[in-house]
Amino acid sequence: MGEGPAGLDEFLARADDRTPWAPDDTKSGARFERVVIDGEPFVLKYQDPEDDWLLRANGDPGRCYVRLWESGLLGRLPAVIDHAVVAAAFDGTVGRVLLRDVSAALLDVEVPFTPEQHARFVAHMAALHAAFWGWRDDVGLTPLPRRYLMFSPAVAAAEAARGSGAVVPRLMGEGWQRLPEVSPAMAGVVLPLLEDPAPLVDALTRVPHTLVHGDWKAANLGSQPDGRTVLLDFGEAPGEASPLADLSWYLALNAALLPEPKDAVLESYRTALEGCRVSTSGWWDDAVALELLACMLQFGWEKALGGTGDELSWWEEWVQRGACCLAEGAA
Repeated sequence: MGEGPAGLDEFLARADDRTPWAPDDTKSGARFERVVIDGEPFVLKYQDPEDDWLLRANGDPGRCYVRLWESGLLGRLPAVIDHAVVAAAFDGTVGRVLLRDVSAALLDVEVPFTPEQHARFVAHMAALHAAFWGWRDDVGLTPLPRRYLMFSPAVAAAEAARGSGAVVPRLMGEGWQRLPEVSPAMAGVVLPLLEDPAPLVDALTRVPHTLVHGDWKAANLGSQPDGRTVLLDFGEAPGEASPLADLSWYLALNAALLPEPKDAVLESYRTALEGCRVSTSGWWDDAVALELLACMLQFGWEKALGGTGDELSWWEEWVQRGACCLAEGAA
């Protein structure tokens, strides 16, 4: 059963079985069900901020994922991307998204990407971005400032006060506290921007934008036998941003899985984007420096928990380049 005109409730009315399910790799607290419809397996994801701390961090009442579906944006993704969604609806309180069960195609998150997998992911990311080049958010997805504050010390503190018990916000709090000791240089740039991200956000509005997925991590990725990339979970931080927002996230969260150095990944993506007839002249250098800095507003805490070493040093260098870019733009 593929995508069709049927609504979510119509699909669920035909369900043979519905069972609560907790995926091993979920970190947001979201609820899931395994659903069997006409003998075929599906997954139902609930977009409920009462459960999902990432939705709370983004100020999303559970509508973004549903809006992507209802607006037709998911249907406009390039053919190389398999988003797996077959229906979605918002009932006034909770968003619900029904997906084909593509678990057989998903990556083992402990196994490094093969060069072939990685090359496809980068090329297909570029194809997605090229397909929406110049797109502006007119459906109400993740606002640009929210994107860079979703892992902030304020969010960590709010979740601690709430007593949510989510592991990631606790680690965020520990990492941000540790950052000034582990990397004074990064802390001196990133922590003030977490208090007031306006200078960085303003600078990022001046580079090209597109539709970004928002969470290109291994747990959301897979490969179909025909070569398409499975890209799940468009619901955490989809929206309008620099294309480098997806690439920097990919670099930050998949660092231990990449088959080539991060600088080479940047060039691989640039080549793929140019291959999609998107010119990178005139904006590329600023966009890379600004977005890699912005990524540390999201994951500086994670790099601090990893301690000193080549990974932290690479990001420290780009944070300084981004800070220089900001200073030059303000001059």
